[in-house]
Amino acid sequence: MQPKSQWDWQPGKRIVGSVRCQTDHKWQEELYAAPSGEAMAAIVRQEDDSFTMCVNGEPWEFSCDKLWYPRYTPDGRLTVLAQTDGEWTLVVDGEPWPEQYAYMWDTRFSEDGSVIATTIQQDGQYGMCVDGAPWENLFENANQTTISADGKHTASVIQTVNMKPADLAAFRAGVFTVAVDGEVWGETFMNAWTPTFSPDSARVAAQLRLTLYDYTIAVDGQLWKRLFQCVWDPRFNPATGAVVAPVRLGGLWGMAQDGEILWEPRFAQCWHQCFSQDGKTLAAIVATGFGSFSVAVNGVAWPVDLPVISDLTVGADGSTVAALGSVFNQDFSVLVNGKAWAERYDMAWKPVVSGANVALKVRRGKKHGYVLNGKEFPKWFDQAWEPVFSPDGQSLLLRVVEGEQMVRLIVPVVDFGKGGGM
Repeated sequence: MQPKSQWDWQPGKRIVGSVRCQTDHKWQEELYAAPSGEAMAAIVRQEDDSFTMCVNGEPWEFSCDKLWYPRYTPDGRLTVLAQTDGEWTLVVDGEPWPEQYAYMWDTRFSEDGSVIATTIQQDGQYGMCVDGAPWENLFENANQTTISADGKHTASVIQTVNMKPADLAAFRAGVFTVAVDGEVWGETFMNAWTPTFSPDSARVAAQLRLTLYDYTIAVDGQLWKRLFQCVWDPRFNPATGAVVAPVRLGGLWGMAQDGEILWEPRFAQCWHQCFSQDGKTLAAIVATGFGSFSVAVNGVAWPVDLPVISDLTVGADGSTVAALGSVFNQDFSVLVNGKAWAERYDMAWKPVVSGANVALKVRRGKKHGYVLNGKEFPKWFDQAWEPVFSPDGQSLLLRVVEGEQMVRLIVPVVDFGKGGGM
């Protein structure tokens, strides 16, 4: 499939196809847009009660008893989980994997989309499946699954032994750990969560609960030397390989790096940390008091106080940090480097950052629109998907529905407020 640099970035408007399946069917489910905007798909139930995918108005030849969880890979392939005669498999661009399982869910992709992984259950045992091939070892339970950026490794929290219902002694003794490519870390714990790969895919970090009151981080099974009252998801510094995680000490939250305090605990909460690509900028959502949220950049909080902060995004070079603020998920504002844009919206989606430019999808009433650097695109749409910057950051791809048609718009950044591309 074509990388983003080879997509059609010629400015202008192009109709891609119909949003309605053009053959007889009983119903059609929600729409999914390809990353490039060249296709739009939906599950349809056909007249004979079988299910298939309809892409740009045309159905696949493949059909089955049930379809679930359609997703496009980053390289533009359409995947969907399919059930036939009680067995599940994954279908990619209309071609099913030959392997079938009792159950399958949580489709995951490598960064370039070339590798696909799912979670599976077979004969009461759980694990992961990569491009159709299951782990050699399956377990009593598998959850919190993930795949490395290059697709060469997968990981999951797993249960090592059978535990009877309400067996608190076994739970406290520890029955959970992390498996990487089906191989188990040597030690078990009371709880484990969120295995996370390093950018080079060579290491895995996870948050652990050791006792009822003690938490820490482990990297490749090796525990940090210090214990905390609580921890959140670990992240690898993409430049240095250091591991950071929000930690709680003395009832307050800060940030630790490789087991040592990086940001002194002074927040009521600290989580969802993000690095710039050079590792020099670290931002996190923090609470400066009960119900008062802000963003801290390298430990310094913005002069912002809102009931909810979400969707934190750090630009590649670290110069631009964006997030969404809302009043209990209503009345959304866009925050960039500590300042709020003037307009408010009924709903907003995660900001996309390219250099100093920030764009996002928003909703006002029943119409969806786009905003770039605080300027609204002049036309609003029946449905829309998140914007995509061109590799050089000079253009935006907008994927929208107008009436019964899917439309692909390429809008130069300099013409955005004028409706360039329309």
